[in-house]
Amino acid sequence: MSEAANTGALAGLRVVEMGQLLAGPFCGQLLGDMGADVIKIEPPGKGDPMREWGLGEEKVQWEVIARNKRSVTCNLRVPEGQAIARALIEKADILVENFKPGTLEKWGLAPDDLHAINPGLIIARMSGYGQTGPYSSRAGFGGIGEAMGGWRYIVGDPDRPPSRMGVSIGDTLCATYGTMGVLAALHHRERTGEGQVIDTALYEAVLQVMEGLVPEYDYNGFIRERSGSILPGIAPSNVYSCKNGPFMIGANNDAIFARLAQAMGQPELAEDPEYKTHLARGRNQTVLDEMINAWTATLTIEEVDALMIEHSIPAGRVYTAKDMLDDPHFQAREAIIEVETEGRGKIKMQNAFPRFSKTSSGFRRSAPNTPGQHNAEIYGDLLGWSEEAIADHANKGLI
Repeated sequence: MSEAANTGALAGLRVVEMGQLLAGPFCGQLLGDMGADVIKIEPPGKGDPMREWGLGEEKVQWEVIARNKRSVTCNLRVPEGQAIARALIEKADILVENFKPGTLEKWGLAPDDLHAINPGLIIARMSGYGQTGPYSSRAGFGGIGEAMGGWRYIVGDPDRPPSRMGVSIGDTLCATYGTMGVLAALHHRERTGEGQVIDTALYEAVLQVMEGLVPEYDYNGFIRERSGSILPGIAPSNVYSCKNGPFMIGANNDAIFARLAQAMGQPELAEDPEYKTHLARGRNQTVLDEMINAWTATLTIEEVDALMIEHSIPAGRVYTAKDMLDDPHFQAREAIIEVETEGRGKIKMQNAFPRFSKTSSGFRRSAPNTPGQHNAEIYGDLLGWSEEAIADHANKGLI
């Protein structure tokens, strides 16, 4: 399929994406959404396992994570394939990889060797535990990083084992920090001409968003525990039951709580010493939540929502994908777009984010339908291979 005009902030930059599943590919997706030309290296044959990931009868997650990318196949496990990868990387601005530490080195693609042929190369490395330290050689997945980084321990109900989010948040956090590192490294390269290595660990990416968890223990001896749908001491801020489903209300500020009391028809609550202040509401959180839930249970979501808007209270529906597609705000901001894909026809998916006022990010190219779909285009145009050479490499199982 043809590619839409590229007006992204990273237009003109070339990324070679190595690795598979989530962290590396999501970093590549973010860079591609912002305009970079992403060349994804897949193993010959079935390609990236992400092609078979997702929920539902048809696996369509690939259409999101591989958008704005071109696919080549290359057998990285043999010297001839490693030489092909080296030739691609020599012509790249950025290399993204999420293999176990030591893998690039084993393949003769160590950062020092790559910088010898491409001094300005920025190498974003994503792994479970980082490139150094006693755990660096261990295999690591996103869920393990979430557990080690402190996320899993505090998620779920207090009377049950640690739970998880319904998405691979450890991987995507790691990829997001990797992308931030790439953008900072590009600024450094612009000033110095030097490339560098970005070492991003899954557990450290999770650790970055754990707020005061570490100093709370270090200074107070306090260990955060699982608390279900609430943050202890932050009230009211919870999901409450309406006649036709759940509804989120966040009124944990004195002035906002006073407006909630008005909306509930109980303005006296705002002056009650048990609920008047932030600390008081925190002490009486359970009783307060029960009181609010008893009120919302008498109303529909639509009725509560209207009252929250009227009284300027942060609140909202608990959305499913269906709700998102039906919502006028999603539609007005084009937060979800419908795109034409090669393998699945028209599909709706999340748009690129964040938004830029001058350089628009977005969907330009459908995810590659087959592994190696762009072999002739990239090996021919970028590396100068003849049709015979491409066919010969394919026959040898190198691509």
